[in-house]
Amino acid sequence: MLNRNVYKAIAHPIRRDILKRLRAGPKTAGELAGEYDISKPSLSSHFSILKEADLIFARREGNHIYYNLNLTVANEVLAALMDMFGIEKET
Repeated sequence: MLNRNVYKAIAHPIRRDILKRLRAGPKTAGELAGEYDISKPSLSSHFSILKEADLIFARREGNHIYYNLNLTVANEVLAALMDMFGIEKET
């Protein structure tokens, strides 16, 4: 069963885009902030919602916060959505 916060997290296009960008690997908050024309508090709010849904996690290195995609949860979300829409997995 998916965390109910997942649906809220993936409902917003910026949060979906953050997840897409993190597929390539960890990114700092600053790197991600440079991709969006929104305030830092707004971006921080998006990060919080994604963390509450367990879709991302953060680690601090010195003055930088790195965000990582939680692949386990992301794969569960993808499988649940595919099931919801009746999409078969390719084997």
